[in-house]
Amino acid sequence: MLVRDFDFNLPPELIAQTPAAERGLARLLHLARATGDITHTSIASLPDLLMPGDLLAVNDSRVFPARLLGRRVPSGGAVECLLVGRARDQETPGPGSDRAEEVWEALMHPGQKLKPGAQVIFEGPVVVYGEVLERHFFGRRLIRLRTEDRSPLDRAVDAIGHVPLPPYIKRDDLPLDRERYQTVFARERGSVAAPTAGLHFSTALVEALAARGIETVRLTLHVGYGTFQPVRVEQVEDHKLEPERYEISTEAAAALNRAIDEGRRVIAVGTTTTRTLEAAARAGGGRPQPGASATDLFIHPGFEFRVIRGLLTNFHLPQSSLLMLVAAFAGRERVLAAYRAAVDAGYRFYSYGDAMLIT
Repeated sequence: MLVRDFDFNLPPELIAQTPAAERGLARLLHLARATGDITHTSIASLPDLLMPGDLLAVNDSRVFPARLLGRRVPSGGAVECLLVGRARDQETPGPGSDRAEEVWEALMHPGQKLKPGAQVIFEGPVVVYGEVLERHFFGRRLIRLRTEDRSPLDRAVDAIGHVPLPPYIKRDDLPLDRERYQTVFARERGSVAAPTAGLHFSTALVEALAARGIETVRLTLHVGYGTFQPVRVEQVEDHKLEPERYEISTEAAAALNRAIDEGRRVIAVGTTTTRTLEAAARAGGGRPQPGASATDLFIHPGFEFRVIRGLLTNFHLPQSSLLMLVAAFAGRERVLAAYRAAVDAGYRFYSYGDAMLIT
């Protein structure tokens, strides 16, 4: 299957640059998986579109301010560094680290000038020093970071870092992004991009879903480079995702398997939740098992879903792995037809945009 088969035309003005005025106000395109029928409604109608007994699975990963802005030493040239994950031998099992010095995988700019040995500094309420250790393809670097005062690096990054808004949002991050680029479910620090389908939920919507008899279960996948890395191959099957860490609690696994056994629908909120559920099921012989692991599962058309029977998601980039996942669930032709309908109706696209429900 060709990557170009997942292309579509999107007017630039439909790429959302800011969030809706309030959570819970997004438009919602409802796609019937069996028939391809399309209904235009709003996210506020979600409780009525789901059924009592449905189980809604959400990602509770918390975004941290992973974008660091600094300068090269001694030249003073501007440097941008997006932290995408701790080096493999320094990953921590919990939500964070109290170390003052760590090695991270990062995307850095300007790449051509940041060779091994390059020194950088990031300043603010605290100061963080960096040294480029290794140079990889497409702007990737291995960088050693340390705080000047030996305080925990995580705390320093939280103090001086910027919200890692996607590159298609053509503005600097604002104070409001610290709250709005975070879901109401966010708990476990570790993501460099928001699980954006969860951004639509307000406390009132969560309460309305519970009142309707819809159960909610939380799991965690820390969004890293694997979720948003570009597809640079021609054949879909040749694309490889980088592993991302996930965890499913004992209580969450029990709730998921109880719903499956009782024939109730599991509705995934977002592509990260979908990948977590399906990866855990594949590892557990068809049933999600509790525990922590990592997955590089790439879902594309032809994939056999074992857990989810519904999907709430945002509208994704052309030729992206996320669009391929949605097409795997609902069919490429139906999904692209729905995207054309969304464009014609003026829906807002991408992270701060509108939503799509497939059942």
